[in-house]
Amino acid sequence: MKPYTRKQFLEITTAAGISFYLSACGLNSDKKKVAKIVPDSATPEKKVPAHTHQAHIDLVDKNDPRYDELRKGFNKRIDKHPKVIALCTTTAEVAAAVQYAHEKGLAIAVKSGGHSMEGFSCNDDGMVINLSKMNAVEMLDDHKIKVGPGCTISSLYDTILPQGRLLPAGSCATVAVGGLTLGGGYGICARRFGLTCDHLVEATMVDGNGNIHNTKDDTELMWALKGGGTGNFGIVTEMIFTTHPAPPTLQAHYFKSRKLRPERAAAILQTWMELAPQLPDSCFSGYVLNGSTLNILITNYEPDNEQLPTLLKKLAAVVDEFRSSHTGTLQRMLRNYYGVGKQLYFRNSSAGFFKSYADVAPFIKDIFEQVIATPGMIYQVNTLGGKINDAAFEKQSSYPHRAYDFVSELQAYASARAHDDRQAVATTSILKITEQHGITRQYVNYCSLEFSNWEHAYYGDNYARLQAIKRKYDPNDNIRHPQSVKA
Repeated sequence: MKPYTRKQFLEITTAAGISFYLSACGLNSDKKKVAKIVPDSATPEKKVPAHTHQAHIDLVDKNDPRYDELRKGFNKRIDKHPKVIALCTTTAEVAAAVQYAHEKGLAIAVKSGGHSMEGFSCNDDGMVINLSKMNAVEMLDDHKIKVGPGCTISSLYDTILPQGRLLPAGSCATVAVGGLTLGGGYGICARRFGLTCDHLVEATMVDGNGNIHNTKDDTELMWALKGGGTGNFGIVTEMIFTTHPAPPTLQAHYFKSRKLRPERAAAILQTWMELAPQLPDSCFSGYVLNGSTLNILITNYEPDNEQLPTLLKKLAAVVDEFRSSHTGTLQRMLRNYYGVGKQLYFRNSSAGFFKSYADVAPFIKDIFEQVIATPGMIYQVNTLGGKINDAAFEKQSSYPHRAYDFVSELQAYASARAHDDRQAVATTSILKITEQHGITRQYVNYCSLEFSNWEHAYYGDNYARLQAIKRKYDPNDNIRHPQSVKA
């Protein structure tokens, strides 16, 4: 085992003085491109067969000098080699690329930002449709925005926050909006406003046969795209969202304890899980156990909140250190959580949704023992609740986990793929522990090949309904990956 040195690891995880690393942020294959406010006049009309278009497709094969960079995602542990990569810039080009893949008998994978934890945005010997150049943001009337699926979170914020508007999204700078939205999408503003997918009001999608559709003509398709996962039944090429007035400021509160044993880490977790649901909806919080060091973050964008100081005081009483940041502009403070912009060797997966500490009490010390004993391991729990639980949002979307107040994830980082054996063993063991104790719901954006019943884990009772969408839009399973919805 050759884990990162402490200095290297802190370079990865430290943000504003706290080791807090939201959802494995990292590489964007098109990171130099910045979203621009431009219309996409090239988008064709709906339901047009791809073969009627004369769109030029930029096909990149193994002989092209761009191939290696374009095939890679954020996770260096994943090493796949597609036969061809279609670097698309318009909906028409995506449709033509799908038709080309269909004619050549190539399985299709879809890549917007390349952050799939298991590399589902790439494949071997098939076609990857790369959407990184489809990254524009256009401000529309009625406080709506039109966004390309390859637009990164940092580009989205850089475009709309100066306009005084907010789309609740994640914090990892290089994650693309397309994949984030189709899996649900939560972040520090979700408890007040809801998930990213809850703000999707219209989408354009190319189906598995190269036909173009708009959700205005199919409310069931819109339901499916709101949390139904990526790479399942089509390629979304354009999204229109509603936005909210952007909060002007943000403040962060940091809590730390070092050299923890499993018992004390569990005791602090219990206190935190009892207090976190009482936080105002303007707050987000994360519990991050990095080896034997614990960091807890609470962010807040409403400065005049009377109940928050009491909750902060209660949590500070059970940890070693507590401090608060200055209050800064939302745009500036969000950059503290953008993560690193380079590829990493890692394992990252969902580790379950919880309603309360009672859900984890029977096994959490066993998990903490392995996290503390395994170099490079992180166990993280983040707050949900608030507007995420909205009944109207639940009815309108396929995202199935709204009843839970917490989502957890397991992360492991190593300096080389060949040296992560201990982390692999610990990851498998921890996921088995959670499953054996009835934790079977998982977040599709934190996918793992180790989930034995991923259909239920990701989609709950909605899986059969998503299968009907698959049969309608991709009956021949042209768009697929190891955990895509099956017709």
